[in-house]
Amino acid sequence: MTIRKKLLLLPIFVLAVTLTTLPAMADLPNFTELAKKAGPAVVNISTQKKVAAPQQNQPGMQEFFKDNPSTPFDDFFKQFERYFGGGRPRAETERSLGSGFILSSDGFIATNNHVVEGADEIKVNILDEKGDYESYDAKIIGTDPLTDLALLKIKAKRELPTLELAEFSEVEVGQWVLAIGNPFGLDHTVTSGIVSALGRNISNNPYDNFLQTDASINPGNSGGPLLNLKGEVIAINTAIIARGQGIGFAIPSSTIKDIITRLKTDKKIRRGWLGVSITNVDPNMAKALGLKEAEGAFIAQVVPGEPAAAAGLLEGDIILKVNGEAVADAAELIRAVSALEPGSTAKFTVYRKDKNITVKVKLGERGAKDQKKPSQKGPRGKDSDIKGLGLTLGPLDVKSAQALGLKEIKGLLITNIIEGSIAARAELRAGDVILEANLTPVNSVKEFKNILKTQGEKRGAVLLKIVRQQQVMFRTMTLDK
Repeated sequence: MTIRKKLLLLPIFVLAVTLTTLPAMADLPNFTELAKKAGPAVVNISTQKKVAAPQQNQPGMQEFFKDNPSTPFDDFFKQFERYFGGGRPRAETERSLGSGFILSSDGFIATNNHVVEGADEIKVNILDEKGDYESYDAKIIGTDPLTDLALLKIKAKRELPTLELAEFSEVEVGQWVLAIGNPFGLDHTVTSGIVSALGRNISNNPYDNFLQTDASINPGNSGGPLLNLKGEVIAINTAIIARGQGIGFAIPSSTIKDIITRLKTDKKIRRGWLGVSITNVDPNMAKALGLKEAEGAFIAQVVPGEPAAAAGLLEGDIILKVNGEAVADAAELIRAVSALEPGSTAKFTVYRKDKNITVKVKLGERGAKDQKKPSQKGPRGKDSDIKGLGLTLGPLDVKSAQALGLKEIKGLLITNIIEGSIAARAELRAGDVILEANLTPVNSVKEFKNILKTQGEKRGAVLLKIVRQQQVMFRTMTLDK
């Protein structure tokens, strides 16, 4: 084929590609009607609060001449300071902008706690039918800093447009979403994207359970709604990663429903309290304890005198369910218990020594003043080299226990760890004290080796409870075959 013939065929090929992509483009959603319908229920929130001005580096003129009060310039400086100040801090007004949306026609509004936190004055601006703004003074009904939610109330002059909360269980990764807010003061800006992920933990606090989206979210979008194509609120826009584009986080509608309902009733959030220190169950820990799946929340410590201790929960128990609902990890357990009413009794399905049991616990209230913190225990041992593990165990005497800040002499002291060994890979260190192996106390090398032989070799892993710098923790050794 000649070059001329090849060139003649090229436009036909390009046209064919273009035509085949047209049907796919036609399937993209049109957000026009959704934006028109939802927009009036999205509000702008402006706040003001008084803050102390920073102390100036230069002293006031009158202060500078305080040692010479009789100078001829004294009256001049007094007048100067009266009008221009003399370096003393003055109260300043700090202003901020955010977003929110109307939950009910009588004026209840949802937003983020950080939008209104500490505000002396809150104004809510709402679009009327003509496209003009109506401004209202807003009252805080209640806030919950831990989930970053707040409920406001205004006295409206008319019946207000509202947005409905979606059923969050129906939200799926990849579905289209629309965000409406007030980014950088540009009111009612609309951006679109998809749900990027669910159940995100951004290490903000134990209640993190964010929806991630690539819809543009910027400062000022906080408190605004993230909508599905039905116009329902699936989440409240809350946080962004400043160093990345297209990574925004929003509070799920399931959390909004729960918190807002409780704020309406009690004006504050009361959370259930168990009184334990917990951690996730990893595959090696599950293997060591004979659990089929790496699931649930492992109890690392039980606080004496708190609800868990009173009900008989023990260190080493793995909580699998709360009131029949499965618990995937430690964070899910915290959320499940916190959602329960203080004083109520909850049923916990617990894995203990190769079988499931049920423990009933009457819950306390999180944040109560008389709550106790986890106590630190102390440890003892016998001298030996544990071949194959890269681990050397030494005696724990009174002197060693005192040097380590331990109150009790029990357990086995690790005196040496070989680099690259099984023990090193389990992040054990010289100076650690082993209290238990597979939840069984060990006070001699013989006891330790017996557990290695009877359980460790069979399961391929051993869970160790240790004390390090007066902190109780757990480490899992996976045993090479």
